[in-house]
Amino acid sequence: MNRKALSIIDAPSDLGLRRTGVSGLPDALRAAGLLEGLEDVRYSGRLSVPPYISLRDPPTGVLNPDGIRAFSLRLAERVASVLDLGRFPLVLGGDCSILLGAMLALRRRGRFGLFFIDGHADFYSPESEPNGEVASMDLAVVTGRDPAVLANLEGRRPLAREEDVVVFGFRDADSAAVYRSPDVRDTAMHVFDLGEVRRLGPAEAARQGVAALEASPLEGYWVHLDADVLNDEVMPAVDYRMPNGLEADEVAEALGTVLASPLVVGMEVTIYNPALDDRERSAARLLARTVTRAFSIAT
Repeated sequence: MNRKALSIIDAPSDLGLRRTGVSGLPDALRAAGLLEGLEDVRYSGRLSVPPYISLRDPPTGVLNPDGIRAFSLRLAERVASVLDLGRFPLVLGGDCSILLGAMLALRRRGRFGLFFIDGHADFYSPESEPNGEVASMDLAVVTGRDPAVLANLEGRRPLAREEDVVVFGFRDADSAAVYRSPDVRDTAMHVFDLGEVRRLGPAEAARQGVAALEASPLEGYWVHLDADVLNDEVMPAVDYRMPNGLEADEVAEALGTVLASPLVVGMEVTIYNPALDDRERSAARLLARTVTRAFSIAT
């Protein structure tokens, strides 16, 4: 896949989160200079988002399952149209539930992996997630866990096999355990929590994660980047803040390593919330620079 031939897809869904402002991510990153730092960029449009329902769905226990399902199908079609042109989809969310649509697009094509860079493991179940937010369950759902209305889109459960997933940079294991979330470390996924990334160094940890995916019989892999993997001191514009995190240079170095593989086929950016940024949009500018530097490193 040509990483220089990018097609931007706006996917401003907040259906998997609270309605606090993540839908403004695409416009904020553009205003912060994201496109100026990238080469050969085309715009592939903005997807409409189904109406938000603020009450948990009784059968599933989650917010907006039908809306997320509809949006996932819509996003899958748009991602597929970009891939069909031989271009690299760069999807701007939105909350982390947009991952379902991207992975569905790839699952339709065969066996694809996922390199998941996130400050949270996003491995909650409907029973353990206190607010019913799918943005805290997206990794669990794409690896086949309920609710089935989302996990089994088009009868294709799982959208990614556990052994085809790298989980990178999360630091919420203690808080997740308080809510009795399942532990991603108890799966067959390749897990690099923040401590392990620090021990190995971000670039080496990323190289090991990429090597694990390249050793699998995959046709390619998707990259998920959640802004909250960044250190809270420089990325406070996220809904669920946590102390610590990776510095921007560390994320750029690791992400550049991930994007350098010939197997990478697309990427999404999620969770940055412009409503929580300062007047100068410092966090947006930092995130835009981090992404553009990573693409520069990759090429």
